Amino acid sequence: MASGHAAYMSSNAASTVSSPSRTIRIGSRKSQLALVQTYWVQEQLQKCFPDRTFEVQTMSTQGDKILDVALAKIGEKDLFTKELEVAMLNHEIDFAVHSLKDLPTRLPEGLVLGAVTEREDPADALVVRSQHRDKQIDTLEAGAVVGTSSLRRLAQLRHHFPHLTFKDIRGNLNTRLQKLDAGEYDAIVLAVAGLQRLGMSDRIHQVLPAEISLHAVGQGALGIECRADDTEVLSLIQAIQHAPTRDRTLAERAFLRALEGGCQVPIGVNTQLHEDQLTLTGLVASVDGKKLVKDTVTGNATEAEKLGIELAERLRQQGAQEILAEIFAEIQRG
Repeated sequence: MASGHAAYMSSNAASTVSSPSRTIRIGSRKSQLALVQTYWVQEQLQKCFPDRTFEVQTMSTQGDKILDVALAKIGEKDLFTKELEVAMLNHEIDFAVHSLKDLPTRLPEGLVLGAVTEREDPADALVVRSQHRDKQIDTLEAGAVVGTSSLRRLAQLRHHFPHLTFKDIRGNLNTRLQKLDAGEYDAIVLAVAGLQRLGMSDRIHQVLPAEISLHAVGQGALGIECRADDTEVLSLIQAIQHAPTRDRTLAERAFLRALEGGCQVPIGVNTQLHEDQLTLTGLVASVDGKKLVKDTVTGNATEAEKLGIELAERLRQQGAQEILAEIFAEIQRG
């Protein structure tokens, strides 16, 4: 299996699990959300394998340390994964738990995406200051300041609501909410899944429909990354593999990879799975929101990756590559 792509291991990747004497070390970022997600994975695996020992090891990534620069301007695709991947390759940890949206579609040689967990709601959420509780995204007053660190959200919201003012926002989820409540912003846009996992569903003021904001590739799902040759770990993590989410995110990641877009470019997706039919919608937009191309493909879920590549080609024919080239050039200019 080529580890350079976002490879997924099938349920028969390994037929046996070796001696329970080995302690399985799980790598995680130190952020509150990352730890909640990682401890959930640890708990699920412990339930499935009560005779095994799973321990969590934490570390900070470059994306956690650089908080005064917009993510897109840093320019690297592995901001939240590199340190964990180095630790895996050095056998310091056995696998890492990622928000799948943060995991690049091309992985380092020797590593694979071994399992994907069941997806939470992948949509974006509008969170507002208390005085705007009577508003929705389309009724915020002209000039209202909306915070987001995502070019994908920024491009789509600028396209639909050019009368609003958009301002970059960094920091963990609690920090962003504090900045909102302190009055630095009138509203901010966050992932529904993150708020739900941290027990903050009450802060979700409006779930943005796909017509307004297509979500990030992999958003709402957790990706378990491990060494390609570690058959024991690959076998263990199949216990939390969720096949429908795997198929949906495989299509999304193939779409992103085919467009050669990183996590910090205005590319949005939406996938629906009905029985064995997978429908993938994708979008590429300019950062100012003035240029936007969007299309949809449908096919059998067993050909998820092929569908993603097909959609990328359709959008290329509609000008997606030119839009992305302009964005990359602007990022490089700083």
